[in-house]
Amino acid sequence: MSHVLVTGGAGYIGSIAAFQLLEAGHDVTIFDDLSTGHLESIDSRARFVEASLLDISKLRGAMSGCDSVMHFGGKSLVGESVAKPELYMQINVEGSRNVLDAMKSEGVSRIVFSSSAATYGEPSAAPISEDYEALPTNPYGVTKLRVDELLSERATVDGFAATSLRYFNVAGALNTGSKWLGEFHNPETHLIPKVLQATVSNPLKVFGNDWPTPDGTCIRDYVHVVDLIEAHITALGQLVNPGHCIINLGSGSGYSVQEVISAAEKILGRSIPTEIDSRRAGDPAVLVASIEKAQKELNWSPTRSLESMIQDSHKAAR
Repeated sequence: MSHVLVTGGAGYIGSIAAFQLLEAGHDVTIFDDLSTGHLESIDSRARFVEASLLDISKLRGAMSGCDSVMHFGGKSLVGESVAKPELYMQINVEGSRNVLDAMKSEGVSRIVFSSSAATYGEPSAAPISEDYEALPTNPYGVTKLRVDELLSERATVDGFAATSLRYFNVAGALNTGSKWLGEFHNPETHLIPKVLQATVSNPLKVFGNDWPTPDGTCIRDYVHVVDLIEAHITALGQLVNPGHCIINLGSGSGYSVQEVISAAEKILGRSIPTEIDSRRAGDPAVLVASIEKAQKELNWSPTRSLESMIQDSHKAAR
């Protein structure tokens, strides 16, 4: 079994990754500055280092004794990245460079990186395959692409074995037996939590219902967080030879905004208050990632449904 350093391990996805790794018998060190993560999400079985990705000495100390890394740490809000591009460059890119430098210093050469399908920008094709040209349209996507490029460089120069997993939207939650690990963002920007939070006085805004899709609402890719982490753990186990591989994760087909609303209404037993707004500039009608490579390389396909994502998100939020 491995000893895995999980950066961002107090956050939504990272905390679930840490739990699943521990359950699988791995040792885990969590590295998080708690700027957006939650202390109560940290498993007591893990070693915890509270520090910033910009603190290279703390990273080296946390890396000691580890043989691999799952890198979730960083900033992840598109809107914030537009308002604060320098912050995103500093934390996401320079922080990741520090992670890679610490790995080299401590003799660690295996890393799975939480990348993003935001690296693709606003493609005209759907589904999007890994060989689609990366043309990110916001600073967040730019920083994720830059880290992917850094990984390619380190794979060549330092012999790292690296996999970048790119995905759009993650939803759902995990019941650990003693608590739920789910999304607790402030502000909340993700559709499924916003659907669950919608009220008559604060309806869900639907940006356009006249898109060229079957029901007129945009189609986006969603994957259950537990499915997602299963792919990360599989990818980690396959890191043997030097090189950098990029693999998309997702539903493979996507769900429309209206499908998400209808599924939530069925689960909650009530209507979801909505308000139709105008289309947002730059929004594509369909954003879906091809998962053929994940199916082939990782023998992975998502098994949990949209209804499961909504049901688990609802239980975690209560």
